[in-house]
Amino acid sequence: MSDTFQSDRSTRLGLAYQRHGEKQLKNWTNLQIYFSVFYRFNIVLVFSVSLCLCVSITGFNFFHLYMAFPRSNGYSRPMELSDHQHDEGEECWCPVPAGRDTHMTKGEARSWALVLDSRSIPCCIDPEGSGWQLLVPEHQLESACRELGLYKEANRNWPPALPATRQLIENTLPTLSVLILLATFHNLAQVGFSLPERGMVDLYALGAAHAARIRDGEWWRLVTALTLHAGPVHLISNLTIGGTFILLLCRELGSGMAWSLLLVSGILGNLINVWVQLPSHSSLGASTAVFGAVGILTAISMVQYRQGLQRRWFVPVAGGLALLAILGTEGKNTDLGAHLFGFGAGVPCGLAGEFLIGHFGRPGALLNALLAIMSGALVLAAWWAAMVSGG
Repeated sequence: MSDTFQSDRSTRLGLAYQRHGEKQLKNWTNLQIYFSVFYRFNIVLVFSVSLCLCVSITGFNFFHLYMAFPRSNGYSRPMELSDHQHDEGEECWCPVPAGRDTHMTKGEARSWALVLDSRSIPCCIDPEGSGWQLLVPEHQLESACRELGLYKEANRNWPPALPATRQLIENTLPTLSVLILLATFHNLAQVGFSLPERGMVDLYALGAAHAARIRDGEWWRLVTALTLHAGPVHLISNLTIGGTFILLLCRELGSGMAWSLLLVSGILGNLINVWVQLPSHSSLGASTAVFGAVGILTAISMVQYRQGLQRRWFVPVAGGLALLAILGTEGKNTDLGAHLFGFGAGVPCGLAGEFLIGHFGRPGALLNALLAIMSGALVLAAWWAAMVSGG
């Protein structure tokens, strides 16, 4: 009787735990769906706002172009090149001093006429010998000279000089070698191997980014998860699409610095994702670092072209978010959080890298080699810690 009661009690407890587990799984599935819909909605919203801003700026530029288009009105004829700009019976018109140059070019005369036209000062341009001259009424000559002086002062350093073109480093072969090594490691993880005292080693159990275990102190999973892939399709997509960004980044910064920043952005992306997701969450793949590369390239574009992007700083960010939306949201088992947080971690990494390059220059061959060795040593140390811990 006691045994039967204990058996029934165990059965009821088992069913209760099973129902509780099914309820938790259902809640987590619903949470994933809500997160996916919310994430996609935000990406579409950001992309739409960026598109609207780009259209607005384009329209603004076309409006300025239209305003600068040659036209005549009731008080001035700045773009008319007629030989009869004014009759003898009209008031006296005087040429505006050309400054250091004896004669103005046609382009300078048109630009100055547009400035005066915007200030409601009547003016016209006439050919004079081998150049051109700008004529204004005598009583407005002083006002015209003052306005043109302000215009020249405001545009003294405009347009800004383009940033110096950074020569790309030829390191395609070393970068491809690392990508091939990643593919080889994937094959090893799929086949498996055995150790004398431990038998078969399951690399996925040892290295996947289990949220609960990372929170318990298994830090190495933040690194080892970047070297594992769920299958051939997962691997090939990261090697082809991600390899393009990684090749570009390595040629831009140098192999050592690029792989260091990639590793840091991947680790930070996994860490943030772990603390945001539920403890039961598990993920793997190099895509966190791949979207870290997208974030780093976005930050590099923002810094290198900051003079030309003073009012359009969002253009590289919009481009990066568009890539994130196109490449990072497809697939049934896609970890949206890892992609988003990898991109988010890549942006400050790229800003930090550009800051260091701006102050100390791009790292040389020796420093690049040292950074590459340190990155490789960190990955090896993470897998060593995983092997020692035994999962």
